[in-house]
Amino acid sequence: MSERIATVSRDTQETRISVTINLDGSGKLSCETGVPFLDHMLDQVARHGLVDLDIKADGDRHIDDHHTVEDLGISLGQAFARAIGDKRGIRRYGHAYVPLDESLSRVVIDFSGRAGLFMDVEFTRAAVGSLDTQLFWEFFQGFVNHAMVTLHIDNLKGFNAHHQAETIFKAFGRALRMALEPDPRMAGQMPSTKGSL
Repeated sequence: MSERIATVSRDTQETRISVTINLDGSGKLSCETGVPFLDHMLDQVARHGLVDLDIKADGDRHIDDHHTVEDLGISLGQAFARAIGDKRGIRRYGHAYVPLDESLSRVVIDFSGRAGLFMDVEFTRAAVGSLDTQLFWEFFQGFVNHAMVTLHIDNLKGFNAHHQAETIFKAFGRALRMALEPDPRMAGQMPSTKGSL
C-alpha cells in the first residue's frame, strides 16, 4: 500500500486552515486552532486513531467559534478522502465503544462514498470550556460531507459534558483506525460488491 498522506488548505473570508494527515502514523498531533477544547479532542482522534495530524487554523473567532470548527471538519474530511485514495484493501467499516467514568459512547463509520451523519447526543451542558457543544455536530457534519462517509455517533450515557465529548472523539478515532486498516484478506480488492466506493 502506498503512502497515505495528504495536505489540504482552505482559505475563505472566514477561515484559513491547513491540514496535513498521515493515516499510517503513530498518533502525533501538532495543532493550533485557537479553540483549546477542540485541540484536546483532536488529540484524542490522533492518538486513538494512530493518525498523525498537523493542523493550523485561523478563523473569525471574534464572532464565535462556529466557522473555525465547521471548516476544520470540512478540511479534515477532505484530507481523509485524499489520503485514503480508492479504498482498495481497507476494512471499510469501523466501530468502537469507549467509556470514561460515567460516560459511554459508540461510534460506527462506513467509508461508503455516501455522506450521512446520524448523531444522537444530548449534552448536559451548553458549553465545554468556551466551546459551544452544538458545534460538535457542525464539525462532524463537515467531516462527513467531505470524507463521504456514513457516521453514527451515540452517547449512550453520561452526565459530565467533558466526558461525553471525550468518549465520542476517542471512539471516533478508534473507529477510524479500524475502518482504515489494511485487510490482508482483501489483498487490494475493493470492499464493495459494486466494485467501487
